[in-house]
Amino acid sequence: QVQLVESGGGLVQAGGSLRLSCAASGSISSSNVMGWYRQPIGKQRELVAIITSTERTNYADSVKGRFTISRDNANNSVYLQMNSLKPEDTAVYYCNVRSLWWNAWGQGTQVTVSS
Repeated sequence: QVQLVESGGGLVQAGGSLRLSCAASGSISSSNVMGWYRQPIGKQRELVAIITSTERTNYADSVKGRFTISRDNANNSVYLQMNSLKPEDTAVYYCNVRSLWWNAWGQGTQVTVSS
C-alpha cells in the first residue's frame, strides 16, 4: 500500500512563490513516475508536471518556465517549486505516484493566489 502526504500549500500574493512537497511511503521505487496535478473549484483535475525515473519532465503549457518539478529517490519524495504565481494557479494540488500496476494519490493541498 502506498501513502502520499503533501505539504507546502497556502495563501500567496500574485508573483509570489511556494514549494510543495510530497512524501511517499510503502512500496515505492525509483522506477515510479511521480507528478503533480491540480483541480480548480468546479473544474476537472489537470496535469501540472510529471517526472520519470530518469528525471525526464513534462509540464503543462500554462506552468512552463514558472514551475519546476524534482524528486529525491533516497527520501521517496517529489517537489514542485512554483514561482511567479498567478491567480489562475489557485487550486487543490495533488501528488501522484504510479507504476504499471497501481496509481496512488495524496489528499491534496490548497494553493490560493490572491491578485
